[in-house]
Order: sequence, then structure tokens, then C-alpha cells
Amino acid sequence: MKKISFFIVLTSVLLLSACSMDKYPEDKLSPETYFSSAQELKLYTNYFYKLMPTGADLYEEEGDHFVAPVPSRQVQGTRLIPETDSKWNWEVLRKINFYLAHSANCEDADARAHYDGVAHFFRAYFYFDKVRNYGDVPWYSEVLNSDDKALLTKPRDSRQLVIDSIIADLDFAIENLFETRTPYEVNKWTALALKSRVCLFEGTFRKYHAGLTFNPYNLPWENLLEQAVEASEILMNESGYALHTDEASDSEPYRALFASLNANPDEYIWSRCYSADLNIKNNANAWSVARTTGFTKRFVNMYLMKDGSRFTEKDGYATMGYVEECKDRDPRMAQTIHTPGYIQYGATKTTPVDLKQTSTGYKYIKYVMESKYNTWDASLVCLPIFRYAEVLLNYAEAKAELGTLTQGDLDISINLLRKRVGMPNLNMADANAKPCAYMESLYPNVTQSVNKGVIMEIRRERLIETPLEGLHYWDIMRWREGQAFIQPYLGIYFSAPGKYDLTGDGKANIVIMEEGQTGGGGIGVSKLYLGSDLILSDGTSGNMWAFSSLTFLFDEKKDYLNPVPTNERVLTNGAVTQNPGWNDGLTF
Repeated sequence: MKKISFFIVLTSVLLLSACSMDKYPEDKLSPETYFSSAQELKLYTNYFYKLMPTGADLYEEEGDHFVAPVPSRQVQGTRLIPETDSKWNWEVLRKINFYLAHSANCEDADARAHYDGVAHFFRAYFYFDKVRNYGDVPWYSEVLNSDDKALLTKPRDSRQLVIDSIIADLDFAIENLFETRTPYEVNKWTALALKSRVCLFEGTFRKYHAGLTFNPYNLPWENLLEQAVEASEILMNESGYALHTDEASDSEPYRALFASLNANPDEYIWSRCYSADLNIKNNANAWSVARTTGFTKRFVNMYLMKDGSRFTEKDGYATMGYVEECKDRDPRMAQTIHTPGYIQYGATKTTPVDLKQTSTGYKYIKYVMESKYNTWDASLVCLPIFRYAEVLLNYAEAKAELGTLTQGDLDISINLLRKRVGMPNLNMADANAKPCAYMESLYPNVTQSVNKGVIMEIRRERLIETPLEGLHYWDIMRWREGQAFIQPYLGIYFSAPGKYDLTGDGKANIVIMEEGQTGGGGIGVSKLYLGSDLILSDGTSGNMWAFSSLTFLFDEKKDYLNPVPTNERVLTNGAVTQNPGWNDGLTF
């Protein structure tokens, strides 16, 4: 009931904003009547939840690990400078600052402190998104009005000032938000999780871009990573959150975590949930079963063997067939990807992967529930925005980058993730003694320190633990690994045209044929034609190749940030400058 009531309140405030607030502008509202009680503070601050990521921001995530039906310009490297951009929007910020300018009129000090904390949290959340997209942006802590020419045309503030201001907002939120754990509303632990994410992102972004286009002044990074560790430690030691490991009822605890109508209260710190009653749904099932999406071979290779050894150190790993490569892997692989033996929730038998509905062959099953949710805009699965697993990963990575990581740190972070699925522990000394050549080939800019090996293993854990959670594109940005986007997007390997078994039962269920070839099918065997149904990287053999006709680009001197919309530059008469490498033709 609490989840449904929250949706009702949130829906009500969105309608209020769309209707009555249009008729009665905020600067005409009477604070004495509108901000006089805890309920009014809650109603007003519920509007800020508009900033929450959508379901599509999560399960439609793109990167070198996962492909959409059509690659975005951002990933393809063909972005143009827009006149306007919905990301450069300050509407919610104005409402946040309007609230903070008037909330003191509420005499309930405890309520006011909490909802002020909500406002500070969302201002930090708002600006973190702006920094990731644009770098330097104007910082506004007061209400903007249409006649505030000086503020409306001010230059961008420095990245340093904006990040410091974000952290100050989060520290206020951490100090003042209620500690009650709920996965549907912002609380102290949500703010700590965001601080952990912000400080890890900015600290590693500065470290890996030091002295280059996007950090020419070598902004300090160590203290940010120290703050990421501190925020993570507080959450780990004081919050009571834990990983979902109910092995008694779940033989696949990782998969089950992401296939529920309700947020797991132990692991989900903040989540986006859906309601059939309010007709608020998502496309998590449909995006998998009805669209040509898929993980890449590059990503699949990252999964270790279940004994902890590296798949990429096995002879012939690059040309293994689908059934063979899926054997004896980290259990998270079969709980994330459609592999031989997959049974959809609610079904009673296995189904082969439909290669006509995936460009790589590696369809995702994360977030996929029963088949009744397969149609478009039908899923009610609850989606994570922050979960405890990410905090553990942030903690380990920040300490590794700082050079302060110990085996004990791994045992209370990464090794808990491994334990959940029955994987052997990560040993720091072994990882550093023999860094993974495959992982280093994927991310060559990794720091060349004594911790290089364990950093690579932490990155591996991050990628296979959190795919489709809206994190990986930004990991590529902060690690300065944009060249990952230009490599071919490959999938399952096939040695030649012919029949193949994709279920592991010894019976062929597909036949790959050349154009014009006839016959070759049979009962239960699907025909796929080279050139129309799938393209292989070497013509009549090789890996499934998504987007084989497209050229992917990545400009190291500009593509780590979005261009500033030209209208913003014109409106400020050039006070708002353009980002490095982007030429919009304006002369100021």
C-alpha cells in the first residue's frame, strides 16, 4: 500500500504542476498558505522525483557491452550541435530553489529539515547529470525569474565549483534526511549512495583525464575518492543494507533480484517501481523479446569460469560455439543472458534464443518476467536506481585507485558479490601478479600502477554485476576509454553455414544458409539466411556482426562531453562558451 500511495501522491503533484501551477505561477503563490505543513512540503517536493531516470535509461543502456536496435549518435560518434537540448533544461531546478526560498515558513522543524534535505539531494542529482553531460555549467542556488538578466546570461561556473556545491548539498542532505529505509523515497542512505557515485565518477574522471582536454588544470582527485570511500563505508557500516542471498528460496538469487514487482528492501536503496492500477508500466520484457538488442562478445568474454579462472585464457575461446562457451561460467552469465537451458519465468520448458530478434545472439534476460509482460508497455518490473551492490563496487574501486586497497577490503565488498553466486574469492595478490591481458586490451588507459591487475578485476566485477543499470556509458567516460565504442559489435561465433544446436540438447534448431540456397530446414529448425537474417564478420564464418555497414567514431578531444546548444550561446551573447572541440560557427 505504501508504494501505491506514493505513486498517487506523485501523480497528483505532477498534475498539480501541469495544471494549477500554470494558472498560478510560483512567484504568485503565498508561502504562508502553501508551505505551512509537513504535508505541503512533501507534496511540493514530490515533484522533484521527475528527475528520476526512466526505465529506458536503464534497460536501453548502450555501450561497448550492449547494442540497441539502432545505435545512438552519442555512441556512434556522429552527434551534431543542436539548437536546443532537453538535457539543458532548468525547470526542475527553479522549483527546487523556489522551495528552499520558502520552506522556512513551515513551523515543523523536523519535517522542514527532512524535506529541505530532499530538495538539496535533488539539486545535487540535477547538477551531477549536468556535469556529466556538459562539464562546466552555471550554478544557481537562487530562484531564477524571467527578468533576472544578469543571472540568465551568466557564464558557466567552473567544474570545481559545481562539484564542490554538489557535495555540499549532499552533505546537507545526509545530515538532515530521515534514516528510515524505503526503496521508493529519498532518505539519508540514498544521499550517501549518490555521494559515493558522484565522488567516484569525478575523482576517476579527473585522474584519467589529468592534463588533457577535459582536465587541463589537473584538478585534484584524491580527496574525491577518499570521500567516495567514506560515504560508502558509512552506508556499509550503518545502514543495514545487504545483498539479496536467499538461497533457500532462490536457486538464482541474482536473476530473481531483477524480476520482481516490488523493490527488494534489503538491496535496493532507491528504485523506480510501476503500477497496473495507475497504468504506469515499462518495456523491460518487450525490449528483450521483441527488439533486436543484445550483449556483445566483448562483454560475454568478461565472465570468468565458475572456478574463478579466466575464460579468455582458454585455448580457442574466441572461436568457441555458443553452447560450449556458455558451459561452467560465472552463474551471473546465465542469470543475465539467454543461454542454453534458459526457461522464462512462468514457463515449463527451455526455448532457443531467437536469432532474428537479436543482432548479436546474446539476448538479455535481466528484468524479464513472465510472458504476460512481453507485449509493448506491459512490464511492471521494479528497476534499481541505487542498490547496495554498486556501493560495494564503488568502495573497492576508489580504494584501488587510491592505492589503499587491502585483501580485507575486497572481502567486505567484491567477494560478497562473488559469494552470492558461488564464485571463488578475488585474491588481490594474484590479480596484481598476473593482470588480465584481455581486460587490459579492452581498457588500455588503466593506470599503470602496482594495483593495475586488481583494478582490472574490479572493473570486470562492476561490468558483469551492473549491466543495464545506467552506469556503464559513464564508466567509459570517466575511465577515458571512448575508443571502446569504435570496435566492431560482435556476437555469437559460427564456423560455417549449416545446422546448429542452441539449446544444448544435441538437436539442431537453426540452420544458417547462404542466399538462394534451398532445403536444409526440418521440423523445429529455423532458417536464417546470411546477408538478410544475420551477417558474419568473415562472410560465411565468424561472429554475428551488428551494424556492419556503419562506421563508429570517437574524437578524444571532444566526445567526452556534449556540445552546448547554440540557442543558449546566442541568448547569453557568448557568455556561455562552447565545449572543447565543438565548432558551432558562432563568432563570440
